[in-house]
Amino acid sequence: MLLAGTDTSAVTIEWAVSLLVNHPKVLEKARAELDSYVGQDRLVDEPDIPKLHYLQSIVNETLRLFPAAPLLVPHQSSDNSTVGGFDVPRGTLLLVNAWAMHRDPTVWDDPTTFKPERFEGGENGAHKFVPFGMGRRRCPGAGLANRMVSLALAAMIQCFEWERVSEELVDMSEGVGLTMPKALPLEAMCRPREQMIRVLSEL
Repeated sequence: MLLAGTDTSAVTIEWAVSLLVNHPKVLEKARAELDSYVGQDRLVDEPDIPKLHYLQSIVNETLRLFPAAPLLVPHQSSDNSTVGGFDVPRGTLLLVNAWAMHRDPTVWDDPTTFKPERFEGGENGAHKFVPFGMGRRRCPGAGLANRMVSLALAAMIQCFEWERVSEELVDMSEGVGLTMPKALPLEAMCRPREQMIRVLSEL
């Protein structure tokens, strides 16, 4: 379980940083939130995360566009049933395509656009945002994953300036794998923020 959580968390952070360097205004807004709430005299810590609402919106929007497990975990139907007019016999292997659900234009407004603000307005209904599944069979590591991804991403935003290596946008093509890695690994430039050098030197 820890191995699975490590891989999916790392993949999610890579997608999130890729999105942020392609959308510098979103990155600036996240940094402003961190500076306003946490300040520049200490490193962001786990108790800060629930109060960093825009950061949470960025993580949710990243998971919406690039769910770490796009087909979720396979399930098996326990009884004969009918879903959407289709007969599903008992024992059928079920794969839920979270990637397609999160990009469905009949469910999400402008579904392929990176727009963290959509989660500030309450558009994150549990029936349509399912990066960890739902109900009794949802991923048991969802809480830990959200904390780890949010904390790591917050620290990276708070402590470093991030830029693309060129004027071209970072390639957001999806690779092949169960956890949907990027087709091309992220390459970005970063340098410590001057305001945070003292805090970093004390670590």
